[in-house]
Amino acid sequence: MRANVTAHKDYVIAKIDPRLYGSFIEHLGRAVYSGIYEPGHATADEHGFRQDVIELIKDIDVPVTRYPGGNFVSAYNWEDGIGPKEDRPTRLDLAWHTSESNEIGIHEFAEWAEQAGTEMMLAVNLGSRGLDEARAFLEYVNHPGGSYWSDLRKKNGREEPWDVKLWCLGNEMDGPWQIGQKTAAEYGRVAFETAKAMRAFDKNIELVVCGSSSPKMATYPEWESTVLDYTYETVDYISLHMYFDDHEKNTANYLAKASLLDNYIDTIAAVIKTTKAKKRSNHDVYISFDEWNVWYHSNEQDKKILGGNDGWPHAPALLEDIYDFADTLQVGCILNSFIRHSDVVKIGCLAQLVNVIAPIMTVKGGPAWRQSTYYPYLYASQYGRGTALNLAVQCESYSTDFAKDVPYLDVSAVESDKDGGLTFFIVNRHPDESIELDLSLQGFTHQKVIMDKVMSGHALDAKNGPDAEQVAPKDGQGASVTQQKLTASIAPMSYRMIRLGV
Repeated sequence: MRANVTAHKDYVIAKIDPRLYGSFIEHLGRAVYSGIYEPGHATADEHGFRQDVIELIKDIDVPVTRYPGGNFVSAYNWEDGIGPKEDRPTRLDLAWHTSESNEIGIHEFAEWAEQAGTEMMLAVNLGSRGLDEARAFLEYVNHPGGSYWSDLRKKNGREEPWDVKLWCLGNEMDGPWQIGQKTAAEYGRVAFETAKAMRAFDKNIELVVCGSSSPKMATYPEWESTVLDYTYETVDYISLHMYFDDHEKNTANYLAKASLLDNYIDTIAAVIKTTKAKKRSNHDVYISFDEWNVWYHSNEQDKKILGGNDGWPHAPALLEDIYDFADTLQVGCILNSFIRHSDVVKIGCLAQLVNVIAPIMTVKGGPAWRQSTYYPYLYASQYGRGTALNLAVQCESYSTDFAKDVPYLDVSAVESDKDGGLTFFIVNRHPDESIELDLSLQGFTHQKVIMDKVMSGHALDAKNGPDAEQVAPKDGQGASVTQQKLTASIAPMSYRMIRLGV
C-alpha cells in the first residue's frame, strides 16, 4: 500500500499552545496516595513525594496539571486541605466511594507541581458549593496579603501567592453521576456569576466553563449552546471530555474512534462560532479538552468499590487500566487529532498522570514504570510544540458503522519553534500491510532524518509491567530524505515518529 502526503511550509493550522500536552491529578484511587505521594518510599523526599515518579513526569515535560478533580471536586471543601495535617478532617468522598484523609491539599500539591515542573490548573466546586467558596479559594491562592484568606495562607506557611492563572468552573455538571448536577441554564447562570466574581478579583485569569462530559450525552450539543449563551464574554475555554474503549475487541473499529473525536471537536467549534456571531462579539473562546484517555480495562474490577460493597477505603486501586499495544496506537491517533485541531483546541489534559488510567504506574513500596501509552504522549509533548501543519494525505481507507473513509495512515506534523525540526507523528492502522510513504516537503529545506523512533511488531494485547517494559520504542530503519521527499516504510499496526533537520 502507498500513501502520498504533501507538507507545505505555508499550509499551517495554528501555533500549538504547549498546554495541549497537559495532564490531570485527581483525588481518586492511587493517583495521589502511593502515586505522587508516598512517605517512607525509598525515593521519597522530605515532603513525601516520590522522586522516581517526578523524573518520569519531567521527561514528558507536562506543562499544566489539572487538580483536584474531576468528579471529586464537586463535593470537595478546599479548606479541608490546609493547616496542620493532624487537624485536617477525614471526609467521605461520594464520587468514588472512598475516604479522603486530606493529607494532601493545595500547599502540598503546589510543592509537588513546582518539583515536577508543571503549572497548576485548579478547579472550583460548583456542585455542592458555589461562588463564595470559589472566590475565597482564589484569594487564598493568588492574593499577596493583607486580607483574611491571603493572611491565612501565610499563617499556613506560604508567604508568596502561587499566582495560578487557569481555573475550571466545576466539573461535568451535566452528568447525573455528579454531586450537584445542574441543567444547562442552572449551571450557565452560576458559572457566569462565579466567573464575574473571579474576574472582579483578577481580570487576567483564564476561566474554563464546563461543556459536555461526552458526546453521548442526551443534552449534547445543546448544553454547550446554552452554557455559552450565559458565559461567552466571561470565559476563555469550554471543556470537553471523552474516553475510548474496545469492549468489542474490534481493532479496526477501535482505531477509527478518533473520527468521533474529530466530529466532537468540529461540532463544538461550530457552536462557539455561532455563539460569537449571535453575540456580535470580538471575544474568542477555545476548547480545553481537559479529560481524555483510553478507559475500559478496569471497569469490572472497580465495580465492588464504586458500588459501595467495600466500605469506604482510603486510596484503593481504582481505574488502574493496564494498557496494551492497541491502546498505544489509539493514544497516538488521539494526539494527532488534537494537533490537527490546534486552532481551536488549546489545552488538553490526559486523564490521568499516575496510576489512575495513567501512562505512569507505581508499585506501593516498589518501582514506578511506564505503560505502553507513555511513549506517544512523551514524543508529542517533547516534539509537538511549534506550528501544526495542514497535510494533504492520499491513502487507502476503510469504513465502520460510525465512520466513513478512515485512512489507514494517520499522520500529523509540527514544525518546532525551538530548533526548526520537522516532526511527523504516524500511525498505520492496517492490520497486516505496510504503507510505503512518499512525503513531499514543499518550501522546506530539511535534508536529513535526525531522529526516528518506532513501536511495531507487538501483539495487540502486549502490555508492560513493573518487571518488564517490553512495549517500548526502538530506532526506526530506512527513512530517508532525497530531493525534498521523505520516504519510509511504515509497518502494519505501528506508531512512528520521524524528525527531520536541515
